[in-house]
Amino acid sequence: MSPEDQAIALFRERFGSDPTTVVQAPGRVNLVGGHTDYNNGFVLPMAIDRRTVIAARPRTDTSVVAWSEGFPEASFDLRSLERGAGWSEYLMGVAWAMGADTLPGWDGVVTSTIPVGASLSSSAALELATALTFSTIAGEGWDAVEAAQLAHTAEVGWVGVNSGIMDQLISACGREDHAMLLDCRDLTQQHILMPPGVRVVVLDTGTRRTLTTSNYNQRRDECDAAATAFGVETLRDLAVERLQQPPAGIGEIPLSRARHVVEENARTLTAATAMSTGDTTLLGKMISKSHVSLRDNFNVSSDALNAMAGAATASPGCLGARMTGAGFAGCAIALVEEAALDEFITETTRRYRESTDQEPSVYVCAAAGGASAVMM
Repeated sequence: MSPEDQAIALFRERFGSDPTTVVQAPGRVNLVGGHTDYNNGFVLPMAIDRRTVIAARPRTDTSVVAWSEGFPEASFDLRSLERGAGWSEYLMGVAWAMGADTLPGWDGVVTSTIPVGASLSSSAALELATALTFSTIAGEGWDAVEAAQLAHTAEVGWVGVNSGIMDQLISACGREDHAMLLDCRDLTQQHILMPPGVRVVVLDTGTRRTLTTSNYNQRRDECDAAATAFGVETLRDLAVERLQQPPAGIGEIPLSRARHVVEENARTLTAATAMSTGDTTLLGKMISKSHVSLRDNFNVSSDALNAMAGAATASPGCLGARMTGAGFAGCAIALVEEAALDEFITETTRRYRESTDQEPSVYVCAAAGGASAVMM
């Protein structure tokens, strides 16, 4: 059963009628460009065919009542929002960012095929699906970039994760069969067709993190400190040559963060060119180099992520592998020759299991389109 069909069935069971609106928003993987987004840099994400779905109907009052299997019911009044904890914060944050006093209430059921906390951007998918639910029920137009900006405002201003806009933008604006080169300074998008003959494989370590309790915000503070030390507005503005002559007094940690961001921006642009020309060998090389820098210069990997990337790289058909998302736990990705896909999955699973005693999950993903109304 698709997540859309499941949401409709659960809505009927929970609320006793059919929904009037069904929307979806995808998760994402980031192929190259780790932690460059909040430094106004370049990223190369891809929306994936794992998604969050909301089935909803309008209410006659100003309440939102949302239900999802395995989670407490979310219930709040749009005219008196109060911060709390849990998954309802994402719904309330989006309402707050969109102007809750003007929004209609609704009943809804949420389903998802995106594992929570796995670095596949389940939070951004929920934010975009929520924004589209509000817009659809209110009968308003849908501007994908504006919706991404509002969802990002919710993430930063309400939820409290000082993230970049990549996750929300790719969930809103993804294109089927394409990755997106995104300039996070001006939100310029270049959709690049995925090369034939390769697949993106998501490798779930089984470990989980929460960005609000991880060192994510600390990394952003360290990047800001590095930019200040170098006298630039953001690390996007720092030339690679200046890394060879760092300012006096800069600590090793800010310097390492700056080195990663500056070199990662260059890797992302190289990877995008390689993708557009079909050079999958070079693309895979940039993916693997990204992991090394995220591990050594940015210190956001983990033993499990390193084991998974190592297991993937040593397996047949792998062109490159890296952790994806913010890090600390969750998933790695690999670019794999399609002809070797089955052997790659078997060998990577075996190697990871033997090195960690943990059982991984593997998802072969396709590039998907962005948030959309399935029924309205």
